[in-house]
Amino acid sequence: MITDQTNVLILGGTGEARDLATRATQIPGITVINSWAGRTRQPILPIANTRIGGFGGTTGLISFLRQQQIDLLLDATHPFAAQISDHAAAAASLVGIPRLMLIRPPWQPLDNSAQGGLKDHWIEVDSHEEARTVLPGLAERIFLTIGRQELSTFAPLQDLWFLMRMIEPPDPNRPIPPGRLLLQRGPFSLVEERSLLQQYEIGAIVSKNSGGEATYAKIRAARELGLPVVMVQRPPVPEGQQVADLEDALGWLRQHGHS
Repeated sequence: MITDQTNVLILGGTGEARDLATRATQIPGITVINSWAGRTRQPILPIANTRIGGFGGTTGLISFLRQQQIDLLLDATHPFAAQISDHAAAAASLVGIPRLMLIRPPWQPLDNSAQGGLKDHWIEVDSHEEARTVLPGLAERIFLTIGRQELSTFAPLQDLWFLMRMIEPPDPNRPIPPGRLLLQRGPFSLVEERSLLQQYEIGAIVSKNSGGEATYAKIRAARELGLPVVMVQRPPVPEGQQVADLEDALGWLRQHGHS
């Protein structure tokens, strides 16, 4: 099936995807094409060959896989990029190529109170809309760390104040909730996050359960300060093989690249 060279498409958008692409290019017999959605104007891209932009749905991705003679598809997109993962599953199945999902483990609430330690105070919800419904009465000043795509969901909450952090400014044509925008790119330290929460007198946090270390400091800071976290849970992933570790993903590439 696979001859001298194995063509691999990596669907990226995370730090793990960037590291994976860089490491994968060092595997003999592997040619890597990276694809990033282009949601930020100045993304930190892998060294390897990278394309930016969507495919045009499942049909467009199928065409790309065939035109580029892709042998392996590795989905390393963000845990909340459900649509592209669904498209990848459908396209790989139809074209008949192996597909692997690299999915970072979600954060888990900690409770060390029995040992005299700290405890997370999470309110777990299934959507941003559900998160919006629990905020009134929970706190008046909210740290909203969900990126810029979903800000308009919280715009009706005009009686609350929001500190909204994202990499790039939101769409000026869509409403946003009252408060202040912070345009910053992580990772952030525990000291920085704790100071931020105290400086703005934050009473609660809204976060996606993205997992990973890059943005976990805000969760630690909330735990130390005893703040509730409204945690938006991940959408379901398609069926198929998945790993949580970069080394396991590289092992999968080596195994299939020499088959």
